[in-house]
This record gives sequence, C-alpha cells and structure tokens, in this order.
Amino acid sequence: MSVGKPLPHDSAVLHVTGQARYIDDIPAPAHALHLAFGLSRIARGRIVSMNLDRVRAAPGVVAVLTAEDLDRPADCSPSAHDEPLLSDGRVHYLGQQLFLVAAESHLAARKAARLAEVEYEEEEPILTVEQALAANSRFEDGPRVWTKGDADGAIASAPRKLAGRIEMGGQEHFYLEGMAAMAQPQEDGMTVHSSTQHPTEIQHKVADALGLPMSAVKVECRRMGGGFGGKESQGNALAVACAIMAQKTGRACRMRYDRDDDMTITGKRHDFRVDYEVGFDDAGRVLGIDFTHYTRCGWSLDLSLPVADRAMLHSDNAYLLDPVRITSHRLKTNHQSATAYRGFGGPQGVLGIERVMDQVAHELGLDPVEVRRRNYYRAAAELNERPQHHDDPAPALPKDGDTDLASRGAQAQLPTSEAEPEQGGNTTPYGMEVTDFILHEMTERLLETSDYTARREAIAQWNAENPVIKRGIAFSPVKFGISFTLTHLNQAGALVHVYQDGSIHLNHGGTEMGQGLFRKVAQVAAARFGVSPERVRITATDTHKVPNTSATAASSGSDLNGMAAQNACDTIRGRIAEFLAGLHQCSATEVRFADDQVHVGGETLSFEQAVKLAYEARVSLSSTGFYKTPDLKWDRIKGQGRPFFYFAHGCAVTEVAIDTLTGENRILRTDILHDAGHSLNPALDRGQIEGGYVQGAGWLTTEELVWDDHGALRTHAPSTYKIPACSDRPDLFHVDLWDAPNPAQTIYRSKAVGEPPFMLGISAFLALSHAASACGPSYPNLDAPATAERVLAAAKRAKG
Repeated sequence: MSVGKPLPHDSAVLHVTGQARYIDDIPAPAHALHLAFGLSRIARGRIVSMNLDRVRAAPGVVAVLTAEDLDRPADCSPSAHDEPLLSDGRVHYLGQQLFLVAAESHLAARKAARLAEVEYEEEEPILTVEQALAANSRFEDGPRVWTKGDADGAIASAPRKLAGRIEMGGQEHFYLEGMAAMAQPQEDGMTVHSSTQHPTEIQHKVADALGLPMSAVKVECRRMGGGFGGKESQGNALAVACAIMAQKTGRACRMRYDRDDDMTITGKRHDFRVDYEVGFDDAGRVLGIDFTHYTRCGWSLDLSLPVADRAMLHSDNAYLLDPVRITSHRLKTNHQSATAYRGFGGPQGVLGIERVMDQVAHELGLDPVEVRRRNYYRAAAELNERPQHHDDPAPALPKDGDTDLASRGAQAQLPTSEAEPEQGGNTTPYGMEVTDFILHEMTERLLETSDYTARREAIAQWNAENPVIKRGIAFSPVKFGISFTLTHLNQAGALVHVYQDGSIHLNHGGTEMGQGLFRKVAQVAAARFGVSPERVRITATDTHKVPNTSATAASSGSDLNGMAAQNACDTIRGRIAEFLAGLHQCSATEVRFADDQVHVGGETLSFEQAVKLAYEARVSLSSTGFYKTPDLKWDRIKGQGRPFFYFAHGCAVTEVAIDTLTGENRILRTDILHDAGHSLNPALDRGQIEGGYVQGAGWLTTEELVWDDHGALRTHAPSTYKIPACSDRPDLFHVDLWDAPNPAQTIYRSKAVGEPPFMLGISAFLALSHAASACGPSYPNLDAPATAERVLAAAKRAKG
C-alpha cells in the first residue's frame, strides 16, 4: 500500500539539480515579446497627463498600451471587478499599473517603462487605521458583528476583567519564483502558462479580457516555486497583460516581475489591530469576551472579506468562548491590495485570543498552559477510537480488493445534514458543534515529551540569576477549520487514463507549489490500483483537461483532489474487476488488486496483463472523477452555520533567549506535536510542519513591512525585508505526528497539513513575551513582528 509511506517529493531530484522547469524557463517561440508595467509614483490622486513618447521611442520597444488602447475593459479582481489592469485615470496606491510596455527583451521593457512623464493631481492618501475610520473608508457599509450570548453583561459581572490591544503586521509572501506568465496566441484561442494557484481564475479573467469563451483559453501550470496564497489572485494581471498583448501583436508574450517590482506591486498578508475586553474568574476561565478587529485591506477588495471572516472564525482558536462578541472593520486604504496568505486570516484571529490567554495568566500569576487547558473545548465524547500517538500502529487501511465505495477509507459522497447547528454546549461562536477536539490528549503528550515543567522551572532560575540574557518558554495550540468558507469552492475534478501497458496518467485540478500535492495524489491512485507509485504520472494542471477547478488553497489540495482522483480510479478499477469476474465466473468483490498484481479466481495476473485483457475486450480504461465536500452550511452575514468539514489540531512549545540590552533574540528549541490524521505521506507532512512553523515565526519576529508617509513600501527587497534564514531555525527542532484517524471521512482519513502548522509559530512570539516579562512585574504588551527594537521596548515596559 503506497498510502502512508514517506516517499520523496515527485520533483525532488529536479529541484536539487536545477532541472525543474518553471514558467520563465519554458522556451518561448521565436520573436516572443517581453512585457513590463509602468507604475505610479504616488499613492492617491488623479493622472493629469501622461506623455509616453520617450517610452515608445526607447530601444527595443514594440508596443505601448494604456487603458484607452484596450478594446474592452480588462479586470483583474477575483471578487468585485474593482481592479482594472491599467489605471482608468485614478491612482489608488504607489505602484499601481498605469501602462504596459512590450519590448524585445525583459531589460529593454523595464528600462523603457521608467521613461514615462506623468503629471499627477495628488491627494492625501489614507494609510492608517485612524485615517480610514475618520474617512469611513471601508469595504462594507459598517463593521461585521457576530455575537453569541450577552458578552457585555458577562464581562461586567465577572470577578476580574482586563482590556488590551495587540497589533500585528502584514507579511510578504517571498516565494522563490516570482510572478510570471506567458501567453501564446492560437488559431482558435489563447494558451497561457501562469505561475498560479488558481488556473481557472486565470482562464476566466483572460477570456473576459479577450472577449472569448472560457473554452477558447487554455491555462497550464506544471509547478510553482512557492505560492503561500500570493499566487491565488495576484497573478491575474500578468496573465491578462500577456494575453491582451499577444492578441494585439500576434506574437507570444511573456512577463515576470523582478523582486523589487513584485514586492511593490503585489498584495501582502492583512495586518490587524485587535482590541479586546475580557471577564474571567480567579482560575483563569473566560466568562465573557469582546473582540474588535481592524484590518487594512488596501485599495481593492480582492479576497479581504473572506480573509476577515476567517479571522473572526478563528477568534476562539481552541477555547470555548461563551458569551462572545466579534466585530470586524474591513478598511479601504491606499496600499497594495492585501490578499490571501497561508492561514487566510486565521493566524490573525488565533493570535488575538492567544494574547488574551497569555495576559490573563500573567494577571493571575498562573502557568499560561493551565489557563489554556481550563478554557479548552470539551473532548468529544462520541469519539469511539482512542487517539493514537505517532508511534502507535495505525488502524488497517481498506483492503485492496474492496470495491464497495461505502466501506472505503474515503467516500465519494457523504449524506448532508440540513439540521441547524446546536447553540450552547460545545459550540463555536458561530454555532458549529465541535465534535472532534483532541487537544487535551495532545497537550498532555507534548508537555511530557518536551519536558515543559522542568524546563520552565529551570528558566525561572536562570532569569533570577542572569540580569542581561533572559530566557522564555511558551506553549501554543491550534484548532484550524478545514474547508473553503465560500461553499461552492469545495469541489474538485480529476481525469485518469490507464494505458494498455499498465502505465497510469492522472490530471487533477490542484496545483503543485512545492508542497508535494502531486506525490500524495499519485500515492492515492497507486493505492487504488494496488500498484507502485512509479506507474503513476501526473502532468501539468490544465484547464482543458479538468475544468472549473478551485484554487489550491485553504489546505484543501489533498482532501479535494485526492478524493476526486480516487473516484476516477475506482471507476476504472471497478470496470476491470467486473470484466475479470465475468471471465472467471466469480464475484467482482473477489478480485483483488495488490503488489502490482491482480488476483482473481485462483489465478494471479500481472497488472499489465489484466489491463491488456480489459483493453482487448473493449473495456473503457479512462474516467473522470469528482468530489464535493459534504455537510457544509454557512451564512456569513449572520455568522452562523457549519463552514468547516473538520478541524486540524496541533501544539508547540518554544524556548527563546533575549538580550535585554539590545533586544537581539534567538529561538533555542521547538517541540511540535501535530495532528495529520492518518498521514498520506509522513515525510512531506513533516516538511510542511517545519516550514509552516518557521514561516509563522518569521511573520511574528523578523518580517516587518514598513510604509512611509507617502504610501511607499520601504521594505521592498531582501536587503530591507528579513525572512528567516537557516540560521534562524531552532537548533533543537523536534516534530512528531499525532496519528488520530480523522472522524470525517476524508481521503484515507488524513488531515490537511498546509496551513495549520503556520500558527504554531505563535509559540515563539509568546516565548519572547515571556522572556521580556522576566525583566519586571508589568505585562510587556509585545506587538508583532517582535523585532529586536520591539523586544527591547517590551523588556523596558515590563520593568514598569
């Protein structure tokens, strides 16, 4: 059985040898053009005049387009049609695209784009939360408010209460492969190669801009050099620009952003301010809580509404909050349009409640872990199986010969419940009952394996004896909801061919961005046919092979595409089984696929022989597959329903050290226990957990986005924006998988592992706060990112 094995990434050898081909590596046809945007140099205002004579006369320039030169409106927005490809005369942020240059080389296009003479009528930009609130500059008529119970009354009557604020910055995606696209005109449409997490979105936008049906536009993506959400919608502009210029010139067109341009033009993670007021008792139990979120969304809507929604949805994290009120302000500002980023708003919501738990513990003089455990959701009584540790034997997977869909490790479709979610009890602030909570057991296990109690005591002793270098340790959990909150996106398709020589070709709607999705889906296909994964070839994601795909996002890649691929494989396997059973006068259930062989009627055939016999008997060996996530029901306006199919869990303990004279700090050790269900591939999942943690810690420590008063991003290059390096990882880094079967019937009862580990980086931030608190009696009120300057200031605040 290939599922569950720690097989290497399907492109591992290509990656390490430099042979992996990305969009800009694809050889272009002769006479291909290179494109570049001319960018605005102010954050807000009106274009009075734009003289492009010098641009058109520059060496190598073939064509220059402005909005007036387009045959039809070209919109790049994934949501509200408020992102014109080129400015319509208004400027909304510094770096907005004003015109498009096509030249014979990449360098010629970039040089020419800087020769424009643009006169502006400049206006005062809206840059801060305060400015946006004063101007009532927002994307909804008012704040979105979700309530559960009487939060005000509960807080007022609580024996203890406190109020506070935490500010957290945004984050640059910093994918290693920058944005890139190439369009090639065809006699019957357009072919687009795009570094994108959402090929169907690119297809839709290009077709709309060219005035073509979607069927005339083919979008292909073999792999990306990282995405992290940044290529979910932000690649639209490049693809649309290439397609329009290709249509006008009849020549292939390609475009890539240099790193400075990429960071200047594209959106980031949403920064948040979270205000909170909480009432609690002497044991640290939260009796009532009120959150207010303020987020700067940038100049256009993009995906800000669902991002802000998910932040609200994760304001509880692992804690039963009742009563609670959550208010969210989605503010329109003159910045790059903030966009999807790993966790999609969830990390911001989780950090808010983790700050509350930390401050409550400090106020009471209690161990923060105990405060957290006292507020956890109750463990699900209906879980009949004992959660297993990573070293326990896993339950048996479905038998290879089992052709009954209902008894497999994952079902093609489960019944949908239309019942309203139960209020009260073990329910979230949005009314979803939590039935699969396993953090009680996970926490106990991690505290034991990380030796948390003894280390915390040792750190207290160290801090008492050392006035300059202070150490800190912190624990943080995560409960992360898995599904797109836009319900119709929870679907996937696949296309599987079995060839007469026994080789298997598979396409699905997911995209490969380094996370190992293709390998996992290939393992699923191999398991369904009982063959080795080497037989399965997955080629580029292609909108002409699998239509109407959803973005590879929301940690749903394996869940959705694995199930769709399984559905297609099982259809073909069922046909082969029925055929062979007829030959041997037995039941199809007696046909068993295993070890590259097919066992039937006392005879053993090689997989190739069985396939060849079926082919010669004219049995169809090709099938599509489809899956839609069941049991989802969500009303985002009311803030009620079941937006998630299940929750993934994890917890981390991190130890740090800080220099109280400079604020310099180090992560010394990290211990992680993460819930991957029955992992499809433990090696890939561990890699995702390690990478997610480091990226999360980077967001909260070194990665600082700084805009000046004119709206210019000053940290727009590796020289000024600090992502974690290898030397920033913990010297001691322990990751274990918690192997509890997913109560929801997902693909082989695995769980999503893309986004949830990101939030385990919060433990590093909390550990820095703990270290700073050793400097004095006051709570340090550390904000994120916890740069050396902020750590130093927090240590001084702790002194009082």
